[in-house]
Amino acid sequence: MLDKRIDIEGFLDGLADGMTLGIGGWATRRKPMALVRAIARSKLKDLTLVAPYGGPDVGLLAATGKIRKLVFAFVSLDHFPLDPHFRAGRQSGAFAVRELDEGLAQWSLRAGAMRLPFLPTRVGLGTDIVAEAGMKTVRSPYDDGEELLAAPALRVDTAILHVHRADRLGNTLVLSPDPFFDELLARAADRVIVSTEQLVETAALDLAANARFNPFERSVVSGVVEAPLGAHPTGAWPDYGIDLGHLKTYAGSAAPEAWADYRARFLDVGEAGYLEAAGGDAHIRALPAAVY
Repeated sequence: MLDKRIDIEGFLDGLADGMTLGIGGWATRRKPMALVRAIARSKLKDLTLVAPYGGPDVGLLAATGKIRKLVFAFVSLDHFPLDPHFRAGRQSGAFAVRELDEGLAQWSLRAGAMRLPFLPTRVGLGTDIVAEAGMKTVRSPYDDGEELLAAPALRVDTAILHVHRADRLGNTLVLSPDPFFDELLARAADRVIVSTEQLVETAALDLAANARFNPFERSVVSGVVEAPLGAHPTGAWPDYGIDLGHLKTYAGSAAPEAWADYRARFLDVGEAGYLEAAGGDAHIRALPAAVY
């Protein structure tokens, strides 16, 4: 049985300039932020990001100049509507974009996950997305003859996802009620790296009883990084909630001097330094569930 445990350095060694990177999670929930911060601190560049539900992951990589192209449905900090660094990069043209709505993002990822070149859909017809993304239509071969949009497959070189529990074999549990598109990203990727709140023995996962929390197969997982609190400042409920105080500080870091201060305090200090500066284990684990 293959032991898939790797450390942050091993994770970075598997990445390369110019690759297409998929990022799971939703805006401020269960983002693989420890892995994102490692990329932000690295020398990697010219990345194409596929981030259907972007949040501070996209913002940090925009602020550190890692993005060549962004494929997304939205980028938000939820309680703070726009990520400041995404906004600055988008407005200045710092990276190319392919903007999709959530339906097209899901359908294109599903096509990639199924190893199909496209999937037919009505989503997007009659909008500017079709022309701007260079999409094509197909006609149904059946009696209806309906013209449908051919949503092109989205594939990624590496997907990074954050889970609550994992074992060394790549079995995972996502305990929050929000797996979102993670299972599609996992199956649409050539390589999948998961960061996990806890690395446990296989028996502790109780996979027979917890099958509904296991959204993708261990066979698609290439590496497992143990990263307690690795989603912070986004939430990983039920382990901890969203750190709105930290996100407010991050949202205020758009100006050059504010970004320099944020980077010095929270990014350039390494992961252990980040967690200490963010308030430490007790503070983060006490963060309550978000109320919407």
